[in-house]
Amino acid sequence: MSGHIPVLLEEVMAALTPRDNAIYVDGTFGGGGYSEALLTRANCRVFAIDRDPAAIERGTALASRFPARLTLIHGRFSEMDHLLDVRGVSAADGVAFDIGVSSFQLDDDRRGFSFSSDAPLDMRMDQSAGQTAATICNTAPESALADMLREYGEEPRAKRIARAIVAARPIITTRQLAEAIERAAPRHGQKIHPATRSFQALRIAVNDELGELERGLECAERLLKPGGRLAVVSFHSLEDRIVKRFLSQRLGREQKTSRHMPRAAAAPALFRPSGKSPVFPSADEIHRNPRARSARLRAAERTSVRTPGQAQIGASR
Repeated sequence: MSGHIPVLLEEVMAALTPRDNAIYVDGTFGGGGYSEALLTRANCRVFAIDRDPAAIERGTALASRFPARLTLIHGRFSEMDHLLDVRGVSAADGVAFDIGVSSFQLDDDRRGFSFSSDAPLDMRMDQSAGQTAATICNTAPESALADMLREYGEEPRAKRIARAIVAARPIITTRQLAEAIERAAPRHGQKIHPATRSFQALRIAVNDELGELERGLECAERLLKPGGRLAVVSFHSLEDRIVKRFLSQRLGREQKTSRHMPRAAAAPALFRPSGKSPVFPSADEIHRNPRARSARLRAAERTSVRTPGQAQIGASR
């Protein structure tokens, strides 16, 4: 789709292995790159989920090209098992995630994700629900702001910036926030704008992105058939650590214990490794799409071990 370059597309398709008559879930539809590739490479069905109504609206053109094969769903991927269950689908052959903010959201000045232009300080992926970034900046206690900047933005000057945000209230626009941060933490010749980490932290907090990712991975675990593939593209260390920890815990490895205690038995493996992990974009892809430079892909294959959640979905039919 125009204006959108899917990251690690060939690597994600290799992980998902699209085939005829299979069911795939694109948990983060965005610009539709993964969905379009799946639909053109196999006679399959794709259920595409996005919490941003604008993404669903953009997807109607793609849906018209693949009638009865592409189903667009406005919702959270953390609820994908239930979103599909009400549509008569209780299992999938593949699930893909492209975690974080989309190019469309970054490039739309009205959304407030970027400080490159002045806009209302919103940052909600679904503008019909939840509190805005401005609400957090203007109501959260200074200590809570500092904790958020430190945890979600890995910002070393979190306390200083939080103090500056409180002093600059009320903050309504992206420019007001960026200027307040820059006064507290001057650039001093650095290439990265001093507001970059703080904007990331606010966006993650507004959309509960890390909580959504944890719940989404658990949903995929319940939804995938034996042999089904999971492919997750993330863009920073906070997300990647969650994905890495999730897969490590489910690969059936022996649990680490004290050297004074008996070695714990390995848990039944819910996933098995699928190729090299992580996979990074090539130099050529980064040249063509600089936004891909921090991307990494982790993929795995579902085993036949069932979870309680899978039994519940099956029982609801």
